[in-house]
Amino acid sequence: IADFRSRDVAAGGQGAPLVPAFHHAMFGRRGAEVAILNLGGMANLTVLGAADEGDILGFDCGPGTVLLDAWCLQHQGEPFDRDGTWAASGQVNTELLRRMLAEPFFAQGPPKSTGRDLFNPPWLAAALSQSAAVSVVDVQASLAELTAQSCADAVRTYAPASSELLVCGGGAYNQHLMQRLQVLLPTRKVSDTRLRGLAPLQVEAAAFAWLARQTVRREPGNLKKVTGARGARVLGAIYPA
Repeated sequence: IADFRSRDVAAGGQGAPLVPAFHHAMFGRRGAEVAILNLGGMANLTVLGAADEGDILGFDCGPGTVLLDAWCLQHQGEPFDRDGTWAASGQVNTELLRRMLAEPFFAQGPPKSTGRDLFNPPWLAAALSQSAAVSVVDVQASLAELTAQSCADAVRTYAPASSELLVCGGGAYNQHLMQRLQVLLPTRKVSDTRLRGLAPLQVEAAAFAWLARQTVRREPGNLKKVTGARGARVLGAIYPA
């Protein structure tokens, strides 16, 4: 079972994000606002209110670890910054951070989604070309702060009543990012999804397994408020073995 996005796009949606429906099924708590942040290559936020579709909001916040990983690979020869140690050893360059946060995507309201077509090495190179010289380690520190601040801004704006932030995806293992999120969101408990019984790296896989189940059962897998589609749709195409 594959191709989950096409029917949502055909219905006028953006085809993403699709995981908020699963987040609702897995982490929703009736009567309590719950915020779930997926820190994959891109960062996306799900906000769950009371346990019904009308109180579910989901959208992409911006880059998660995609720029951090690319910069680390280019300058450290490693595919990712383990625990965020390299970023934590640098200093945030406020001019570079301000320039990156000026990206119009951050000011857009949901529904919205993004990807590597926008946040990629050429995008970073353009921001660097307009700034004074910045050391490579300070670029990494600034990229970490870009992710932390853009995500924290989204939580404060769209999940104002949440008392905790559940983080999943590979970025949940970046201790520096988790610490920065806690500092920026002092009134919320920032923890990963193990607190709710599912390891951070299992959430995405479980979400698409859940979407496949929805397909088999001929039940909707999208949320129109999240993707912008005209209505709920059964997603996915079944290819018999």
